[in-house]
Amino acid sequence: MAEAEVGPDWAMRPAVHADLDALAELRATVMRADLTRLGRYDEHRVRQRLRDGFDPRYTSVIVAAGETIGCVTVRPADDGWWLEHFYLAPHRQGGGLGSAVLRRVLARADARRLPVRLVVLQGSAARRLYERHGFVFERDDPIDVYLVRPVPAPVG
Repeated sequence: MAEAEVGPDWAMRPAVHADLDALAELRATVMRADLTRLGRYDEHRVRQRLRDGFDPRYTSVIVAAGETIGCVTVRPADDGWWLEHFYLAPHRQGGGLGSAVLRRVLARADARRLPVRLVVLQGSAARRLYERHGFVFERDDPIDVYLVRPVPAPVG
């Protein structure tokens, strides 16, 4: 799933095992505020969750000027693709990079006629990004909201 791609001032490259520690730290930084708000922040668990599920075959690292600024995992499943571990460094959020990366992921899913699912924390600002790109509510629980982006109707 991970493919090398280039944007105007960033690139995505396939992850390697050596990326794991940097990505775990990125996750801890990005998730801290929302997990703290929900009373769920744990210094060890926030990093271990990424470590436990890390698979470089499905993960892309987002880089700019030689710096790791994000990552995204797109894991195949029986019911389409699961978008996981999509994190951008705080100084790169809000400038359109998340939308650009998401458009690339969704274009690949659309070409394969696959729905894309994800989980976002209750109250997370990231939910608005996903909804702008066609994700809709599927279900929720006290901590998580499950969203799906159905396969778009064929054009023409």
